[in-house]
Amino acid sequence: MPPALTETPGHAGHHVRRPDIWIVVPAYNEEERLARTLTSLERAEGNVVVVDDGSSDGTADVARQFPVRVLQHCINCGQGASLQTGIDFALRQGADVIVTFDADGQHSADEIAHLTEPVVHGDVDVALGSRFLGNSENLPTSRWAILKLGILFTRLVSQVRVTDTHNGLRAFSRKAAERIRITQNRMAHASEILEEIRHHGLRYVEVPVTIRYTAETLAKGQSSWNAVCISGQMLLGKMMR
Repeated sequence: MPPALTETPGHAGHHVRRPDIWIVVPAYNEEERLARTLTSLERAEGNVVVVDDGSSDGTADVARQFPVRVLQHCINCGQGASLQTGIDFALRQGADVIVTFDADGQHSADEIAHLTEPVVHGDVDVALGSRFLGNSENLPTSRWAILKLGILFTRLVSQVRVTDTHNGLRAFSRKAAERIRITQNRMAHASEILEEIRHHGLRYVEVPVTIRYTAETLAKGQSSWNAVCISGQMLLGKMMR
C-alpha cells in the first residue's frame, strides 16, 4: 500500500515553465538547506515537486514559499519511497522527463540541462550523474572508499557498469520512469534502480556532474554505509538463489 500523503501547492503553485520536465526533490528534515536548493532550481527549466518525507521540522513550510508542488508523507518512509511518490506524481502530470535532485544542496541546478539533454533528444532512456567523471568538492578519503565499495557491490548485483552508483542526480524518460519501480524504501534504492535498468533493457549513459560536500552532507555518511551494507546483502541473496 502506498504511503498516505497530502498535496499542497506552493506560493505560486500554478506557475509552470516547461510542463514536460519535472524535478523531484525528496526532503527529510531539510528546513535549514531547502530554501537554498529551491532558489537554485529557479534557474532550471521544469516544474519542481518536493516530497516531504514525514519531516519533524518546517521542511514543508519552507517548500510552500516557492513556486513548487509539495507532497507530504504522513510518516517517514525513506528516500526510495519519496522518489517513487514524486515520480508517480510527475507521471500523472504528463511529464516526459523526470529528474531526481537531492534537497541538501550537494547538486548543481546548472547541470540539469546537460544531464537531461541525451534523454530529451531520445538518445538514452536514463542519464546518471557521476561525481567520478565530474568533480567532487571536498570528498574525504573515507567517503571515497565507501562509495567505491558500493560501486563494487552494485556492479556485481546489477551487472550494470557505472562509475557512480549512489548519485541522486538522475534523469529518466517517461518510458523509463513508468518501467522502473522502486521498492527499496531506504538508501538501497540506488542499487535497485540500476538493477531495474538492466532488467528492462533500458539505454543509459553517465554524465559528469559536480558534488559539493559540506558538513551537513558529510553527516549522511552513515546512510551511505548502510546502503553499501544492504547492497552486500542483495549480492549475497543473489548468489544464494
